[in-house]
Amino acid sequence: MKSLKTNIYFKIGAIIIIGLLLLIPTSMIKSLIRERENTQQRAIYEVSSKWGEEQTLTGPFITIPYNRYIKQFSKKDSVEKIIKVKDYIHFLPSELIVNGEIKPERRYRGIYEIVVYNSVLNISGTFNKLTFNDFDIPLKDIQIDKATLSLGISDLRGIEKQVSLEWNSELFSFNPGTVTNNLIESGINTNITINSSDSSSYQFLLNLDLKGSQKLYFVPVGEVSDVTINSEWNNPSFNGAFLPDSRTVKASGFNANWNILHLNRNFPQKWIGSINNINESAFGIDLLLPVDSYQKSMRSIKYALLFIAFTFIVFFFVEVLRKVFIHPVQYILVGIALVVFYTLLLSISEHLSYNLAFIISAFLTLLLIIGYVKAILKSNQLTLLIGGILTVLYAFIFVIIQLQDYALLIGSIGLFIILGLVMYFSRKIDWYNLNLDEK
Repeated sequence: MKSLKTNIYFKIGAIIIIGLLLLIPTSMIKSLIRERENTQQRAIYEVSSKWGEEQTLTGPFITIPYNRYIKQFSKKDSVEKIIKVKDYIHFLPSELIVNGEIKPERRYRGIYEIVVYNSVLNISGTFNKLTFNDFDIPLKDIQIDKATLSLGISDLRGIEKQVSLEWNSELFSFNPGTVTNNLIESGINTNITINSSDSSSYQFLLNLDLKGSQKLYFVPVGEVSDVTINSEWNNPSFNGAFLPDSRTVKASGFNANWNILHLNRNFPQKWIGSINNINESAFGIDLLLPVDSYQKSMRSIKYALLFIAFTFIVFFFVEVLRKVFIHPVQYILVGIALVVFYTLLLSISEHLSYNLAFIISAFLTLLLIIGYVKAILKSNQLTLLIGGILTVLYAFIFVIIQLQDYALLIGSIGLFIILGLVMYFSRKIDWYNLNLDEK
């Protein structure tokens, strides 16, 4: 039995095996983090599906049906027939102006926080005179009297009030649905009056009260699209194909303006049939929650192997340099304490801020390990040494998580320093004549 105590190879092998086995509960905690994150996403979906999901506005745009003729050979009659098919011409506005306000609200499903919003949008603009010369379509086949103006809305459940269109001097009410799926899958439409002999432009104006969850995006359909959004939300993320030309983010909220030309996107102002890439130009606002504890917990647990390995190295050096024997079971208990830290961090961060949860979890873990080390080593000096090293290690990981943009740089420098310290303290060890003897 004594030979196992003093056999350095047995000790190193036991430490490596224990470290590898501790990766199993670490992997289980990673799965738990993903499971809790999925539960949060389900809670967000349940609330948003009843309130209104992420919204993307496409349009408004004009759609005019026309008849086109195709030749079709009939095998039965052995003759070629002319078939009349309905297709659609689409026109986008020359100018699109959107002025809106987002009013966010925090909702809760169990312990999970969800951001929803009410928005008030004033949408106006101009359509230039509609010309059909580019399409080489006879005017008799164009059904101008059936022209419609459509507005794509990704979730119609978010519409709060009846939507009316002011079209030059006329007033029209919108109906649900789309005339064709060439451009949008979901939206509202209304018939409009188009005079092919009139050379004047068409002015439009509509007000939209729209509910949604977390995101509000716009597709820049205007030859010039000018979108201005303000809100009391002080943690926005501006995403999509375009960033704001100007923005102001304060503690009291934000104001952002986009000014986009038709030259900035990859679709024309008018075309026939369907087009598929229009949503690739969408842009807008994501109302971020201040903290995503699950992402930070996942980032922190990636350093679990570093925690375990470095702690075991410290214990091993204490054994070698101070001739103090530490049993493999004691390594296991300390390793489990290090792993339990991540469970504490995950559970506490669901109820408190992540930073506070990290501090509480680290403090409790350090208290547990320091108390246990004091009991097994019976040395205040070694206890303070190990406690100080673990405190520095926790602080190091905490800093890495806070400085996300510099995490790789700080982590690389930290690992280099740790490696240097290990090499420094091991430089005088005679590994060929090493023997662990009890003091």
